[in-house]
Amino acid sequence: MADVIHRGQLTLTRLTKRYSSATAVDGIDLVVERGEFLTLLGPSGSGKTTTLMMVAGFTPPSEGEISIDDRPITGIAPEHRNIGVVFQNYALFPHMTVFDNVAFPLKMRRQAKAAIRAQVGRTLDMVHLAGLGERLPRQLSGGQQQRVALARALVFDPGLLLMDEPLGALDRNLREQMKLEIKRIHSDVGVTVLYVTHDQEEALTMSDRIALMNRGRIAQLGSAEELYERPASRFVARFIGESNLIEGRVESADGGALFIHDGSVRLRLPPGPQAFRPGEPCTLMVRPEKITLGSAGSDATEGLTGTVETVVYVGEFTRYRVRVAPDIVIAVKAPNTHAVLRAKPGDPVRLRWDVTDAYLVPSGD
Repeated sequence: MADVIHRGQLTLTRLTKRYSSATAVDGIDLVVERGEFLTLLGPSGSGKTTTLMMVAGFTPPSEGEISIDDRPITGIAPEHRNIGVVFQNYALFPHMTVFDNVAFPLKMRRQAKAAIRAQVGRTLDMVHLAGLGERLPRQLSGGQQQRVALARALVFDPGLLLMDEPLGALDRNLREQMKLEIKRIHSDVGVTVLYVTHDQEEALTMSDRIALMNRGRIAQLGSAEELYERPASRFVARFIGESNLIEGRVESADGGALFIHDGSVRLRLPPGPQAFRPGEPCTLMVRPEKITLGSAGSDATEGLTGTVETVVYVGEFTRYRVRVAPDIVIAVKAPNTHAVLRAKPGDPVRLRWDVTDAYLVPSGD
């Protein structure tokens, strides 16, 4: 039997998975640091779950290497990798009590009964399920069942915890609670976490770093702030949050650089857009919440003038869509406070934002 793999750093090297002529994962290189919470985020079919299944040992890679602390585990059976896994559907044994579900990994490792009782008790207490050990899964709420699945994955002190869409089956309120619980447990235990989701809000609020995947590759790797504020491509800008994307080019002019869209839109850019040569196509990104809605006569020398097309009240803020050119409609998220202009469809308005809130990304994905 292979030796147990101890806690450490996860390294993926040129990891690839092909199915006939289709490539699900295309040569990924990734390091998950010891104790890090890293999320694989992306749309359906981007390769994130396939990557996690290869790390777990349930899917063999076509090429590449998986290592923990520089020790290859690619050929080691799943049960010998010392990896905990939490699935979206919980995968609990319905005929077993909560205690027996959580104790199962310890029994498979032939631990003593007294040690099992103590460890299961500590783990149930950690996930706030103390006193529920004799219940069956069907007697629990969805959130409690997810806690049982999490406890079972952690009870044997794994070196790595894999979580595949673990909150997908929960309603919104339970998802919010479980996000906080998972972060608390991660902070308490310090286990390395590789988390998979298609929900950008989960990724942004829970992760130390995010690997955004697209078509089997990592489109961008970084912190939530880096991906949101400084996206590496139009794909990243569109997938992470909501964004206004305007196609154009950079031009140098007296007093600074300008962004030009077909001559009809001319906007100042912050210093240092030299990554784009004058005349080179690029895309200007501005987040809707960065934009201030003002009356059409204000700040005539800066911003864009347009006409409100739609207004949608969403409680804490109002969504506006403002046409500023025949081919450009700008989305605005304005907080619902007395200090903010309230507009209605057909109103002329002025859109303004701080020049440092604009960001240039390459054209194309």
